[in-house]
Amino acid sequence: MSLVHLVLLAALLSLVTAASSSPGSRSILRDIGGGNADQKDKAVELNSTNFDSVLHDTPAKYAVVEFFAHWCPACRNYKPHYEKVARLFNGPDAIHPGTVLMTRVDCAMKTNTKLCDRFDVSHYPMLFWGPPTKFVSGSGEPKKTKSELLVIDDGRTAERLLNWINKQLGSSYGLDDQKFENEHVMSNITDYKQISQAVYDIEEATAVAFDIIIEHKAIKSSETSASFIRFIQLLAAHHPSRRCRKGTAEILVNYDDLCPSGKCSYEVSGGKDTLGNFPICGKDVPRGYYMFCRGSKNDTRGFSCGLWVLMHSLSVRIEDGESHFAFTALCDFVNNFFMCDECRLHFNDMCLSVKTPFKKARDFVLWVWSTHNKVNERLIKDEASLGTGDPKFPKMIWPPKELCPSCYLSSSQKNIEWDEDQVYKFLKNYYGPKLISLYKEKSVMGSKKETITATEDMTVATNALVVPIGAALAIAVASCAFGALACYWRTQQKNRKPRRSWN
Repeated sequence: MSLVHLVLLAALLSLVTAASSSPGSRSILRDIGGGNADQKDKAVELNSTNFDSVLHDTPAKYAVVEFFAHWCPACRNYKPHYEKVARLFNGPDAIHPGTVLMTRVDCAMKTNTKLCDRFDVSHYPMLFWGPPTKFVSGSGEPKKTKSELLVIDDGRTAERLLNWINKQLGSSYGLDDQKFENEHVMSNITDYKQISQAVYDIEEATAVAFDIIIEHKAIKSSETSASFIRFIQLLAAHHPSRRCRKGTAEILVNYDDLCPSGKCSYEVSGGKDTLGNFPICGKDVPRGYYMFCRGSKNDTRGFSCGLWVLMHSLSVRIEDGESHFAFTALCDFVNNFFMCDECRLHFNDMCLSVKTPFKKARDFVLWVWSTHNKVNERLIKDEASLGTGDPKFPKMIWPPKELCPSCYLSSSQKNIEWDEDQVYKFLKNYYGPKLISLYKEKSVMGSKKETITATEDMTVATNALVVPIGAALAIAVASCAFGALACYWRTQQKNRKPRRSWN
């Protein structure tokens, strides 16, 4: 055998060895990082199937898409540089979350040929920058001019790529940035438009609350089971996020199988026979960070803020006939599943102070608002004495005059007189159309399959109001509207599987 053949054989054996070192057809590409081979990639791998949906749904303001080929040596050498930047923006441990979504597409995969052709990819690696929705189908071809979609022509190293991004954002991010303080936060809470970012926080808080229930196996009795059902039903009808309405509806449809006689199975398994296998707001949520509710410190705002925005957004979406059902569902949920004991007890006291059932949705909206302000009044004093408040987001009486001057009848901060009609009008708009305005804007550029219009999100999703058979009677008594829909669901169930008895 000649020397040339021996060299070729050795090279082939080395490639086989590298390919077998980790699973998958692109293991060579994944192993190029050397010492970082065991570290999970931060850049999101996209393909022709999920490209439009991921970029349409991301809360990030901007996206970078790298088109590469796994056989390309330059691409393999570039990957560690790209990952250094991606760690800053992607994943639950992101240093600067919600700013840039770093993604990649393998053009060497035949399934991605048309996708890469759509962007006229002329070399590897090739990077594009722009608002995420500008990448989705029908958004037009990228250009090297100052359009909304740009080709990154100076990103050969991690340093150059981050410098290029910093110029676009007007930021000063560094590769050595650490996650210790949320220094880049939206401190101007009086900006009316900022609430549109809270849709993602509501999804986050909903998913985290559900995960807490799973983790603590909190559904332990018929009482807690009924409480869980009522709250999930409220979400299925009125959650401002369509993906959360869909997820809660799926749980309700399958609840009898997931929790027979109120005894739930929580473990995550290969099938879909446990609560742990049902992502309440989709498989990509929770994301690990907040946007509108992000504090200037890692231990402030976040989950509690997201829950309050969720409660306000639910209150402005209900109808008069559902008002007291929504009130009891909310109170019972906090009483049974909120893990902060002191907070739970305070909230329960305020629930017990309501002696007369709500008849109007307006009354419920104003009760949630006044309850939130009472909590803030207490926390303002506690945080002042203990020094535990967020310096950039101190607790305040809501809404501030900057957002709703007409809500105030008096100027005295110690004894505020409210114009409740104006407060109600403000809350309906702020936690209604304003809250979902970002979804509305994205739908203009999004694909037809993923379009979410403001009308859809402000309307009760009646086909989502499904009720497990074992709980339908109790819920029907609590709410005539919900009970009627339960009957509809039971009729539909006849076509899905054999009818069960009520026992």
